[in-house]
Amino acid sequence: MNTLTVQLGSRSYPILIGAGLLTRGDLIQEHVPGRDILLVSNTIVGPLYATALKKGLGDRRIVEVTLPDGESHKTLATVSRMLDVLVTNRFARDCTVVALGGGVVGDMAGFAAACYQRGVAFVQVPTTLLAQVDSSVGGKTGVNHPGGKNLIGAFHQPSAVIADTETLKTLPVRELRAGLAEVIKYGLICDEELFTWLEQNMEKLLAHEAAELTYAIHRSCEIKAEIVARDEREQGDRALLNLGHTFGHALESVTGYTKWLHGEAVGAGLLMAATMSSESGLMPAASVERLRKLLVRAGLPTEARELKPDTVLEHMRIDKKVKSGRIRLVLMRAIGGSFVTADYPDAALRRTLEAHLG
Repeated sequence: MNTLTVQLGSRSYPILIGAGLLTRGDLIQEHVPGRDILLVSNTIVGPLYATALKKGLGDRRIVEVTLPDGESHKTLATVSRMLDVLVTNRFARDCTVVALGGGVVGDMAGFAAACYQRGVAFVQVPTTLLAQVDSSVGGKTGVNHPGGKNLIGAFHQPSAVIADTETLKTLPVRELRAGLAEVIKYGLICDEELFTWLEQNMEKLLAHEAAELTYAIHRSCEIKAEIVARDEREQGDRALLNLGHTFGHALESVTGYTKWLHGEAVGAGLLMAATMSSESGLMPAASVERLRKLLVRAGLPTEARELKPDTVLEHMRIDKKVKSGRIRLVLMRAIGGSFVTADYPDAALRRTLEAHLG
């Protein structure tokens, strides 16, 4: 088992990464506080792993909530359902909400935990690659709105993140590919060595090779933990983690959260951010092509020809990173060298959208 710590003073917490952690009753008992547990999962993950997790929780009062699967259900109405269960079962402030599933389950369960009695304990048990490398770490919780991705939410750090890599064996290949987009993102942000390693090991990752997947998860979490420790509430460096996301979130919201997996939209968004960087005279065209080839090898989309540039731009304008009416973007000077800026040529943004959209 690999252990990392997100250093946030009195709210610091461990990230545990390893095979078979869900069967480790001692570990579950140690890192999940509280007598009363709200176990939140969905119709796909619950039947696979809820029994093992409940066994590990031991003699607790466990109430289960099983949510429908999919990004389209990431709404206030779904969170309200969880809050109703907490109230009906008279859960007190010392209860714990446990999220067993991917990023959608984790974001919603975390938001419910943040809201209930102004905040109760929360533990992430991510079962998808995307959740294990990204969304389970850092305390961002929330839901979507028809106007934009994750527009309603709160920062609420978990007490622990328990990432059992064995759960990836049941992950559909499309979900695995989607998770790899976030790993690629970390290489682009600040670690060219990781990006090069991904170029050398992409086929092993797609083949579910355990050692390579564990390394990708550990390094991604390591990078994110360092950034979150420096900037918990996204006042500075943490905005770098949004590389590709302003473009990607717009693709998701334009299509009603029904066509794209989050990681797929991020993959296309990463290439759009690289193209924008090149169009702005920042990044060599050869680096953009390097990224394009890696995304193709990962099986990720690189364009969305069915969408119109003006429609996507309108959705980008209501992104959370807009300030004073200006869209802030994460751009790159090189692979491993990203930065946040609102100072770019508008014509470069227009050319980027036209290059990747219909």
